[in-house]
Parts: sequence; C-alpha cells; structure tokens
Amino acid sequence: MRESVREPVPPRPGFRRRALGSGVFVASAALLLPLVSAGPSATAERPRPGSLQREFAAASARYGVPQSVLLGVSYLQSRWDTHDGAPSVTGGYGPMHLTDAEAALARAAGPEQHHSDGSEDARGDSSRPAVRPVPGAAGSARPPENFEPPARLRTLHRAAALTGLAPEELRRSPGANVRGGAALLAAAQRELGKPLSADPADWYGAVALFSGAGDPSAGSGYANEVYEVIRAGERRTTDSGQRVVLRAVPGLPRTDRTVRPGARAAGTECPATVSCQWAPAAYERFGEGDYGNHDLADRPRSQSVDYIVIHDVEGYWDGALSLIKDPEYVSWHYTLRSSDGQIAQHVRTKDVAWHAGNWYINSTSVGLEHEGFLAAPDAWYTEAMYRASARLVVYLAEKYGVPLDRQHILGHDTVPGTTTATVPGMHTDPGPYWDWAHYFELLGRPFAPDAGADARVVTIRPDYASNQPVYTGCGTTGQLCAAHGSGAVRLHTAPDANAPLVKDIGLRPGGDESTTGVNDLGARATTGQRYAVAGREGDWTALWYLGQKAWFHNPAARPTAVGTRAAVLTPRAGLTEIPVYGRAYPEAAAYPAGVPVQTVSALPYKVLAGQRYTVGRQVPGEYFYAPTFETSGHRMVRGTEAYYEIQYGHRIAFVKASDAEVRPAD
Repeated sequence: MRESVREPVPPRPGFRRRALGSGVFVASAALLLPLVSAGPSATAERPRPGSLQREFAAASARYGVPQSVLLGVSYLQSRWDTHDGAPSVTGGYGPMHLTDAEAALARAAGPEQHHSDGSEDARGDSSRPAVRPVPGAAGSARPPENFEPPARLRTLHRAAALTGLAPEELRRSPGANVRGGAALLAAAQRELGKPLSADPADWYGAVALFSGAGDPSAGSGYANEVYEVIRAGERRTTDSGQRVVLRAVPGLPRTDRTVRPGARAAGTECPATVSCQWAPAAYERFGEGDYGNHDLADRPRSQSVDYIVIHDVEGYWDGALSLIKDPEYVSWHYTLRSSDGQIAQHVRTKDVAWHAGNWYINSTSVGLEHEGFLAAPDAWYTEAMYRASARLVVYLAEKYGVPLDRQHILGHDTVPGTTTATVPGMHTDPGPYWDWAHYFELLGRPFAPDAGADARVVTIRPDYASNQPVYTGCGTTGQLCAAHGSGAVRLHTAPDANAPLVKDIGLRPGGDESTTGVNDLGARATTGQRYAVAGREGDWTALWYLGQKAWFHNPAARPTAVGTRAAVLTPRAGLTEIPVYGRAYPEAAAYPAGVPVQTVSALPYKVLAGQRYTVGRQVPGEYFYAPTFETSGHRMVRGTEAYYEIQYGHRIAFVKASDAEVRPAD
C-alpha cells in the first residue's frame, strides 16, 4: 500500500521479470537524465518583454539565417520557452534546445528512481503466470565512465566552437542560445553546399540536419513540422513572459524536392509526414511454456482497437530500444524520441503489446511510450515530440475509428486496475506535467465549452502555464517539485483550500487521506476528463468522484473547467448502489469449453443512488484468450452482458449496463 510518509513511485513501463546482472541494468539506467532543476536563482532579473524577439532578429542578421526559419526551428524545439536554464529529457537547453547530455547527466544528484513494488502484472491476465517487474536496485542516473552520447545530444559544444561563446553562456543565456542555434543552421547549410539564402524555402535540408537525424532524408519528418509552423505562423507568450511572433509565410512549398518527405521504414504503420523506423520487439520462446514479449493477434478482425494509451518511458530512447528487444521484458507499440520526434515502431498494431497492466485494455489498445520523467517537471517535453505523437495518434485513430477524446485517448494513469489487489500498483504516467490541452489542440480537438457556466457536466481545463499546484516526491523522497504548469486540479472534501483531500479507498484501504504526491492520483482530475457536477458554492465546483463529492477551485474570473454536454449514468431505479469494474469481461456462460472462465471481479468502489458519472461508450463483454506462443489456441470470447465505460475517479471504470440507466446530455 502506498504510504503518505514515503512518496509512492510507479512501476516503470517494463522492468525485467527476473534480476539481471548489474552491468546490463546499469548500462541502460545510466542513460536516464536528471530529475533536478538547474535553473537560475530566484533573484535573477527577468528580461524585458520583447527582448527575445530582438535576439532572434539579431541572430538572423549575424548568421544569415532567415528569421522565419530560426523562429520555426526554435518553436518546434521549445515553443520559445527557456525553462529557466533547466535541461530537457535529452539534455537540451534554451529556446534552441542545444544539447549537452554530459552536463545534464553530471547534474544528477542520485535521485530516487521509479521502480516497481512487484504488485503490477504488466500483461494483466490471469490465464498464464503474471508478467511482473522485479523490484531491486534502480541503477545509477550517472553515465558510465565510457559513456559517449551521440552527436544529436552534443550540439551545444559545436555551437560554442562556431560562435566562440562559452558553453555555460549557451546554457544560461537565451540570447546566446539563439545565436548558437543560428550558427548551427548556417553550418548545416554550408555542409549541404548551399548559399545562405534569404528565401526560407532554401533551408529545408539544413533544418532536417538540425534535427540530429544524420541526413536530410532521415530528418525530413522534423523539417516538415518546422515548415508547417512557418507556413501557418505562431505567436505566444513564453514561460519567461516574452511575447514572440512568427508571421505566417503561406506560400512556402510543402517539401524540398531534393529530400523525400517523411522517412518511413518499409512496413511501418506511421503517417507519411513523420520519420519512422522499425525496431522490432522480441517474440520468442524462453523457458518451459513461457514466451515474450507480446501476443500475436489479428486486430481489428479478431477484436476492435478502442483505445490509444499515452505513456512516458521514465528513461531514455536508446535504453527503451535496447530493452524492447528482450523477450523477458514487457512491450509497447511505439517509442517517440524527445529531441526530434523520431518514431520507432516495435509491435504491429494488429498484435497485442503488454503495456497497460490491464489485459482488457491491452487487448483493445495501442501503446505509445514517450521519452520523459513524470516526476521531473523541468525535464521538459519538446514540441517536436508532441507534434509527432499527435500526428501518429490522428493516423491511428483514423485507421481504427478511435474517437479523439479523453475517454479513448488514455493516459496510462487513467487505466484501471483489474482487481482490488492491483489498484495500488497501477502506473501513474505520464503524470500531471503532460500538457493535455496543447496535445488535444494538436489533435484538432481542443477542449472548448459546448454548454453554459451552469452546465451539469464539466470538462477539466485549467490554464496550463498559470495552474501550478504544489507537488511533492520529485527527486529525492519527499522533495518538493519545482513550480511548474500542470493540467491537473486538486480535489477537496469541502469548498475550501484547507479542507482535506478526498480519499481513494482503492489506493488506501485503511482510509488514509490522499497526499500531494506527484504519483498520488487519489484526489486529482486532469485536463480533458469529464465529470458530472455535484454542486456549486461560490468559486468552487463539486464533482461526483470515487463515490463522493469532490470540490475544486473554479473561479468565474479564471475557470479551471468548461461546461460540457455529455450523457451521464446513474444506478437503475430501485438500486441503492451498483458495483464498479476494471474490465468488461463476459458472463460465465459465454466461455466455450477449454477456455477458463475469468472472474468478473468488482473493484472496491460503488456508484450510489443519486450520483452521476459521465459515460464514454457502451461495450460488449469480451475476453481475448491468448495464453500460448502458437496462435491456434487463441479464442475471442464475447458475451451478452454489456458495460458502460465511465469516468469514475482519475481512472476510467466500467459498470454493467443492466445495473444502470443513462440520461442523455442536457
């Protein structure tokens, strides 16, 4: 059970089922980047608004790079943010994301790493022995003595050589950082034998090289995104209060004819506009009757794909691509790289990966892992990764008919436990610092109100940048997390910021209160999630949440939720309460001979009479029986019992349709 004294840590998305030799594990763990902030002191003078725009103009003139190109590249790297000098997941600094992985790794102070307590079965199916991550030494966040990052993670020192600026200045000074990025772009243009043209259309190849992909063809997906930004234009206020504008250049060609658009390995399932490689997961036998690390299937003919699950790796690209090759590890369908949005596919989407800890969700979903750390607010995600991920999700959603909403595009932290025993051990990534609002804007489905301020249903939608709830558990145990934007709001037992947080009896059966821990989901609602309103009082709104009223601050002057039209569910007339489930399994009579009946096990939660919960969809009871390496014995079991998906707490859940009645949106 998670305790309030010691911050809980989630399982990483796949630890080995048996202990490894320390040399193998540390080599992969050493690729983790730090969880500590490296920002300037609180007394540092903030730059005047508009100064960053002038720095882009000056760097453009000095190095002969069109200002639109420089602004477009920087937007894709950082959205022009400085992150107070803190390094990204891949050791990138400043508006141009100049990388210095050695310096970033050297700042690691030996923080507590995320590891499993052994309670989660990554496969989430009881028809064969559990696939359990093994607890143990978390390894070191420091690099081994012979660690040499690839060139794409060492661009800051090359920028220093080109500009004559000190590396520390390139890390700390936004203006110096912009000059360093401009120098790198000009050098890439010269490497291609091209003039320093004033026409932004002539810089496509240099932009592709800037991605660090190695050649223009491999970096074409990144370049496509940069030029999409340049064509459309952008403007925003940065994290340091700078107003930056990129004026649209609508007449630019879609691609450079000398570079093929999108670099996709043959057979990969990716949109044409991204760079995508094939890095297959292991599928082989090991030991008596055991195999890994996924199951072959025939989706969508065997079963539908209803969900796309967003994870973060809690680690580094190269480590993820190494571990996916191990049949004794778990699996996921895709990994996305932070520095440039490069995508690697590991498992065919027709097959079932072991990524969500819930077999019902695994068998009906596609899993995407992203470089990152949920407990490291300043180990920032790049715009390049957000955009590549959004393009991939749109592609998959169109392929499988998955609705683009938070009921179907799930965070791993919203996947329910399968039984009461598994609830405390479920994952909590991608965490409160993943920007769901921006992500859904990129998906083309922003969370806009479609009902009035007095609506009976609301969608959580705080302003990400200004919404900065206090979290603990970043870095060393109990450490306060750096102040940072968040898409989550905190839930209290009364309309008062000093009131206790609501309880989650699944996470804490003893009745202990929820905490402010970054991994504690017991009293948290996140951007895009929809809840039925249970009451309003002044600047506070109450939700039906985990069987209780949960209050969050929602002032009219700065709302943290918007009115929404959505169907709601209540217990059927005459029932005082109905059970809640973590999976939609069929009734016992539906199982054919030879397929073991899966217990329809209720979670420790109830929907009580008078309460309302938003409905995602109605689904049939299904169970995919796949306990063997050979596929001949696989069976899809479908019953007559139907379920409704609901937003119950932070996670989704299921209730039997026969227990409930649904009221349409007002």
